[in-house]
Amino acid sequence: MKFSTELIHAGETDRGVAMPLTTPIYETTTFVFDTAQEVVDYNQGRSSKYLYSRYDNPTIVSVERKVASLDRGESALLFSSGQGATTTILMAHLKAGDEVVCSAAIYGGTLHLLEDLLAKFGVVPRFVTLDDLANPDRVIGPRTRIVWFESPINPTLRCVDVKRVADACRARGVMSVIDNTFASPINQQPLAMGVDLAMQSATKYLNGHSDVTGGVVTGSKALVDPIAKARRQLGTVMDPHPAYALGRGLKTLPLRVARHNANADAVAQFLARDKRVTCVFYPGLATHPDHAIAKRQMTGFGGMVCFDLDGSYDRAARVYDRLKIIRRAASLGGVESLISMPVLTSQWGHTDAQLREAGVTRGMLRLSVGLEDPEDVIADLDQALES
Repeated sequence: MKFSTELIHAGETDRGVAMPLTTPIYETTTFVFDTAQEVVDYNQGRSSKYLYSRYDNPTIVSVERKVASLDRGESALLFSSGQGATTTILMAHLKAGDEVVCSAAIYGGTLHLLEDLLAKFGVVPRFVTLDDLANPDRVIGPRTRIVWFESPINPTLRCVDVKRVADACRARGVMSVIDNTFASPINQQPLAMGVDLAMQSATKYLNGHSDVTGGVVTGSKALVDPIAKARRQLGTVMDPHPAYALGRGLKTLPLRVARHNANADAVAQFLARDKRVTCVFYPGLATHPDHAIAKRQMTGFGGMVCFDLDGSYDRAARVYDRLKIIRRAASLGGVESLISMPVLTSQWGHTDAQLREAGVTRGMLRLSVGLEDPEDVIADLDQALES
């Protein structure tokens, strides 16, 4: 062979006897077949081979199995982002005329996806209050196909009775979908409480190092298979390289979440005692309005703390600007402590009415407590509050 031929083909087909301890990164777009019959067998579901990485990839499948095990689900799928996961789930299980009942206190990206985009295709979103979700039988109508909710909720950390919502949906033949990002499967197991599908932004706690953007859904094979078909059509699958990093991050998830829980509890206790702070939202505090619900359905209260400074944007901005260790950035769930102002990030563009329905004020600060020494995080908050 000439160099131009040899450099393309040399070493590509000889796998030798290597037995890797960890699943390698299969950074390839396509996979090779030996015969036409092998392709027929693949297309008819009689083969374990792979065809194309937009469909399936060994690295991605390895991590999907890990996530399914973590969530105690039959099946799991990875996506290029949490928003990609949300979009694909909804498009797989909805058609024009179907209604989605969604908590008004929801991640802003989900609200705008339903209200601004999917509504153009005939999907009917109906946003309900937390009080409404406390009585889920009353919010499910004749056209309702999906009830979509979070618990704990972004950014106020209010909690919904997960089992009650799941039971009401199952009794009416409606699909329940929870965004479990804030809790993670370590602190909360929605599928065990009867929820049909559990979605998460894998960008957050699952990966845990602020270097992967991704999403995941877990559930029964019967409900996940249509989403897999839609993922092929939409092209929202995760790339193998970030999937590898996600799989590596998952191996330390229990250790990281335990530290996030402990650090956030210490920070929440400090803020709750501080007279400079108007209100603290953390499910682990006895003063939290949903503490009893959280205690019943969570094994840990998470690493997120939200606090309010008299609803004053100016006060919140001054504290935000003075922080030295805590980094001013969106997202959450990484090893670094991050802070954001919801009205500038997840609730940006919300009307005053939408903010009220979500329970968000312009003086709120959302803190993702990282893995630093909690005394250092508290000291940073203390000096910033002096402003």
